[in-house]
Amino acid sequence: MEAKFSISKGFLHLFFTILSIAVVLPFLLVIAVSLTDEKSLTEHGYQFIPSDFSLSAYRYMLDSPDIIFRAYGVTMLVTVVGTLVSLLITAMTAYVVSRPDYRYNRITTFYVFFTMLFSGGLVPSYILVTQYLHLKDSLLALILPILLSPFNIMVMKGFLSKIPLEVIESAKMDGAKEYRIFFRIILPLATPALATLGLLIAFAYWNEWFNAMLYIDDPNKVPLQLLLVRTLNSIEFITTNSEFAQQLGIDLSDFPNNSARMAIAVLAGGPMLVIFPFFQRFFVKGLTVGSLKG
Repeated sequence: MEAKFSISKGFLHLFFTILSIAVVLPFLLVIAVSLTDEKSLTEHGYQFIPSDFSLSAYRYMLDSPDIIFRAYGVTMLVTVVGTLVSLLITAMTAYVVSRPDYRYNRITTFYVFFTMLFSGGLVPSYILVTQYLHLKDSLLALILPILLSPFNIMVMKGFLSKIPLEVIESAKMDGAKEYRIFFRIILPLATPALATLGLLIAFAYWNEWFNAMLYIDDPNKVPLQLLLVRTLNSIEFITTNSEFAQQLGIDLSDFPNNSARMAIAVLAGGPMLVIFPFFQRFFVKGLTVGSLKG
């Protein structure tokens, strides 16, 4: 039995080792290509070890550092504020629908679930944000549209429903009000779930660019992802219009086409890759604690 267990455990470790390598290698290749000279990419293709090291892609991307740093600032502000407010509202909504003593529990849960299946669509959303809420060229236009997700509410509801009702009733007997129960008891118990959803919400805000394209015209309020999308479109336009490039005096053989694309990926995803390991233990615990309690 012990021999069979060790063999199966060894195969399991081997499988996850291969899976981890398969996940990490593409990221390493992206970084390597972003640091490779464009002529070398044309001659030798993609390589994990650059044959001709070059920072031309990053020099092109950081040609105007104040623009990209401002875009980083906008994205960080929207991500931090949006994540904190979204977590609070999601937790409050999920706490209400998770309470078995809430009279309209099933109706409210169905209402939340229904909005996950059907939405108003793009045109009504645009009219609401621009004509009724008057949020054109406002950072709130980047926060409000994805502030409350029915999927996140259902996930948080599943976690909070595991908390015994006796804990809430005993707090009420000690004279605690609903807000005090929520902030002093429920939220500390829900830390793993909050960290898990917080990471997912932060990823959503960090990668959001479509709403910015719809609602933001002010260049000082353009987030990072939209700036990089516009840069990528500019690169594609220049590389597919040789006559335009010649008028600008751009040598397409030296122009960082492929390496700049990879540099965009590094600039867009690099900060979140650095942040993720610090939340990994909460992320894993948040995914498993519900099954352990069940």
